Amino acid sequence: MNDATELARLRWACRRGMLELDTLLTPFLDEVYTALSPAAQSAFARLLHSSDLELFCWLLRRETPADPELQSIIGAILAFHRA
Repeated sequence: MNDATELARLRWACRRGMLELDTLLTPFLDEVYTALSPAAQSAFARLLHSSDLELFCWLLRRETPADPELQSIIGAILAFHRA
């Protein structure tokens, strides 16, 4: 799969059932994703397989994912939006 196809697939996966999630995930993809390490890119892609409810809880810091890589990418998304 080429980079453009992968980015399009990820952009589609960033479209969620909650506007709050869309506004956190899509800008991160557009502005940060390509600068991430391959491991962080993989973690972001895995994160998008989570349910909307899980993402909502994690991104609002109500819960923390058990997976350290997902914790790290959640932290990167939140840091990006705080900046």
